Amino acid sequence: MTDSSRRPLAVFDLDNTLADTAHRQRFLEEKPRDWDGFFAAAPADPPIPQGIALVLEHARECEIVYLTGRPERCRRDTLDWLAAQGLPEGRVHMRRDAGRAGGGRGDRRPARRTKLEILRRLGRTREIRVLVDDDELVCQDAEQAGFTVVRARWTAPSAALRTAQEREGRT
Repeated sequence: MTDSSRRPLAVFDLDNTLADTAHRQRFLEEKPRDWDGFFAAAPADPPIPQGIALVLEHARECEIVYLTGRPERCRRDTLDWLAAQGLPEGRVHMRRDAGRAGGGRGDRRPARRTKLEILRRLGRTREIRVLVDDDELVCQDAEQAGFTVVRARWTAPSAALRTAQEREGRT
Protein backbone atom coordinates (compact mmCIF):
# COMPACT_ATOMS: atom_id res chain seq x y z
CA MET A 1 0.00 0.00 0.00
CA THR A 2 1.39 3.40 -0.94
CA ASP A 3 1.85 6.19 1.59
CA SER A 4 -0.32 9.05 0.30
CA SER A 5 0.89 11.42 3.02
CA ARG A 6 4.31 11.71 1.33
CA ARG A 7 5.12 13.47 -1.92
CA PRO A 8 5.07 11.24 -5.01
CA LEU A 9 8.33 10.20 -6.62
CA ALA A 10 9.65 11.36 -9.99
CA VAL A 11 12.34 8.95 -11.16
CA PHE A 12 15.06 10.08 -13.58
CA ASP A 13 17.70 8.18 -15.49
CA LEU A 14 21.06 9.97 -15.86
CA ASP A 15 22.98 9.03 -19.01
CA ASN A 16 21.40 10.57 -22.12
CA THR A 17 18.45 11.75 -20.05
CA LEU A 18 20.15 14.39 -17.88
CA ALA A 19 23.81 13.97 -18.89
CA ASP A 20 24.98 14.03 -22.50
CA THR A 21 27.35 11.08 -22.95
CA ALA A 22 28.21 11.72 -26.62
CA HIS A 23 31.78 12.79 -25.82
CA ARG A 24 32.51 9.44 -24.13
CA GLN A 25 30.83 7.04 -26.55
CA ARG A 26 34.23 6.44 -28.15
CA PHE A 27 35.21 4.34 -25.14
CA LEU A 28 32.40 1.90 -25.95
CA GLU A 29 33.30 1.65 -29.61
CA GLU A 30 36.76 0.23 -28.83
CA LYS A 31 37.43 -3.50 -28.64
CA PRO A 32 37.57 -4.37 -25.85
CA ARG A 33 35.32 -1.65 -24.44
CA ASP A 34 37.11 0.75 -22.10
CA TRP A 35 34.68 0.88 -19.19
CA ASP A 36 37.11 2.64 -16.85
CA GLY A 37 37.60 5.39 -19.44
CA PHE A 38 33.87 5.63 -20.13
CA PHE A 39 32.96 6.17 -16.49
CA ALA A 40 36.02 8.31 -15.69
CA ALA A 41 34.86 10.79 -18.36
CA ALA A 42 31.35 11.12 -16.85
CA PRO A 43 32.13 14.19 -14.70
CA ALA A 44 32.68 16.14 -17.94
CA ASP A 45 29.21 15.31 -19.31
CA PRO A 46 27.36 18.43 -20.43
CA PRO A 47 23.86 18.73 -18.97
CA ILE A 48 20.90 18.18 -21.29
CA PRO A 49 18.67 21.26 -20.92
CA GLN A 50 15.38 19.42 -21.59
CA GLY A 51 16.12 16.82 -18.92
CA ILE A 52 17.34 19.36 -16.37
CA ALA A 53 14.22 21.49 -16.88
CA LEU A 54 11.99 18.44 -16.41
CA VAL A 55 13.67 17.50 -13.11
CA LEU A 56 13.24 21.05 -11.81
CA GLU A 57 9.61 21.11 -12.94
CA HIS A 58 8.80 17.81 -11.20
CA ALA A 59 10.71 18.82 -8.06
CA ARG A 60 7.96 21.35 -7.31
CA GLU A 61 5.53 18.52 -6.49
CA CYS A 62 7.63 15.37 -6.26
CA GLU A 63 10.58 13.90 -4.45
CA ILE A 64 13.29 13.25 -7.04
CA VAL A 65 14.96 9.84 -7.32
CA TYR A 66 17.81 9.08 -9.70
CA LEU A 67 17.96 5.60 -11.22
CA THR A 68 21.07 4.79 -13.21
CA GLY A 69 22.94 1.85 -14.58
CA ARG A 70 26.23 3.46 -13.54
CA PRO A 71 28.23 1.31 -11.12
CA GLU A 72 28.41 2.19 -7.44
CA ARG A 73 32.08 3.20 -7.78
CA CYS A 74 30.85 6.29 -9.69
CA ARG A 75 28.69 7.55 -6.80
CA ARG A 76 30.92 10.48 -5.70
CA ASP A 77 31.38 11.75 -9.28
CA THR A 78 27.65 11.35 -9.91
CA LEU A 79 26.61 13.24 -6.77
CA ASP A 80 29.10 16.01 -7.57
CA TRP A 81 27.75 16.26 -11.14
CA LEU A 82 24.13 16.46 -9.96
CA ALA A 83 25.03 19.20 -7.45
CA ALA A 84 27.01 21.15 -10.07
CA GLN A 85 23.88 21.22 -12.27
CA GLY A 86 21.81 22.64 -9.41
CA LEU A 87 19.61 19.55 -9.32
CA PRO A 88 17.68 18.58 -6.21
CA GLU A 89 19.19 16.06 -3.85
CA GLY A 90 17.58 12.67 -4.02
CA ARG A 91 18.29 9.00 -3.58
CA VAL A 92 20.58 7.64 -6.27
CA HIS A 93 20.13 3.97 -7.18
CA MET A 94 23.20 2.51 -8.91
CA ARG A 95 24.44 -0.91 -10.02
CA ARG A 96 26.47 -3.04 -7.65
CA ASP A 97 30.19 -2.87 -8.38
CA ALA A 98 31.97 -5.89 -9.72
CA GLY A 99 34.23 -7.22 -6.98
CA ARG A 100 37.84 -6.31 -7.69
CA ALA A 101 39.84 -8.68 -5.48
CA GLY A 102 37.25 -11.44 -5.20
CA GLY A 103 36.48 -11.55 -8.91
CA GLY A 104 32.76 -10.90 -8.34
CA ARG A 105 30.75 -9.74 -11.33
CA GLY A 106 28.42 -7.19 -9.80
CA ASP A 107 25.03 -6.76 -11.40
CA ARG A 108 25.15 -7.42 -15.15
CA ARG A 109 21.43 -7.88 -15.78
CA PRO A 110 19.86 -5.80 -18.56
CA ALA A 111 18.86 -2.25 -17.57
CA ARG A 112 15.20 -2.98 -18.24
CA ARG A 113 15.22 -5.71 -15.59
CA THR A 114 17.22 -3.92 -12.91
CA LYS A 115 15.35 -0.64 -13.28
CA LEU A 116 11.91 -2.26 -13.29
CA GLU A 117 12.81 -4.20 -10.15
CA ILE A 118 13.73 -0.96 -8.36
CA LEU A 119 10.62 0.84 -9.66
CA ARG A 120 8.38 -1.94 -8.36
CA ARG A 121 10.12 -1.86 -4.98
CA LEU A 122 9.71 1.92 -4.72
CA GLY A 123 6.11 1.69 -5.92
CA ARG A 124 5.12 -0.67 -3.10
CA THR A 125 5.22 2.17 -0.59
CA ARG A 126 5.19 5.36 -2.68
CA GLU A 127 3.31 6.75 -5.64
CA ILE A 128 5.59 7.00 -8.66
CA ARG A 129 4.37 9.95 -10.68
CA VAL A 130 6.73 9.43 -13.62
CA LEU A 131 9.82 7.65 -14.91
CA VAL A 132 11.97 9.62 -17.36
CA ASP A 133 14.45 7.46 -19.30
CA ASP A 134 16.06 7.28 -22.75
CA ASP A 135 16.19 3.46 -22.97
CA GLU A 136 13.24 2.33 -25.10
CA LEU A 137 13.19 -1.17 -23.58
CA VAL A 138 13.16 0.25 -20.04
CA CYS A 139 10.32 2.56 -21.06
CA GLN A 140 8.28 -0.23 -22.68
CA ASP A 141 8.63 -2.56 -19.70
CA ALA A 142 7.81 0.21 -17.22
CA GLU A 143 4.68 1.15 -19.17
CA GLN A 144 3.60 -2.50 -19.34
CA ALA A 145 4.01 -2.64 -15.55
CA GLY A 146 1.66 0.34 -15.20
CA PHE A 147 4.11 3.20 -14.69
CA THR A 148 3.77 6.58 -16.40
CA VAL A 149 6.79 7.12 -18.65
CA VAL A 150 8.36 10.09 -20.42
CA ARG A 151 10.80 9.04 -23.12
CA ALA A 152 13.94 11.16 -23.10
CA ARG A 153 14.44 11.49 -26.84
CA TRP A 154 16.65 14.54 -26.76
CA THR A 155 19.97 12.88 -27.70
CA ALA A 156 20.96 10.74 -30.67
CA PRO A 157 20.62 7.03 -29.87
CA SER A 158 23.89 5.15 -29.43
CA ALA A 159 24.12 1.55 -30.61
CA ALA A 160 27.18 1.01 -28.39
CA LEU A 161 25.35 2.26 -25.31
CA ARG A 162 22.26 0.17 -26.13
CA THR A 163 24.45 -2.95 -26.36
CA ALA A 164 26.08 -2.04 -23.05
CA GLN A 165 22.70 -1.64 -21.38
CA GLU A 166 21.02 -4.73 -22.72
CA ARG A 167 23.65 -7.33 -23.51
CA GLU A 168 26.43 -6.48 -21.10
CA GLY A 169 24.46 -4.93 -18.22
CA ARG A 170 27.06 -2.23 -17.78
CA THR A 171 25.12 1.02 -17.68
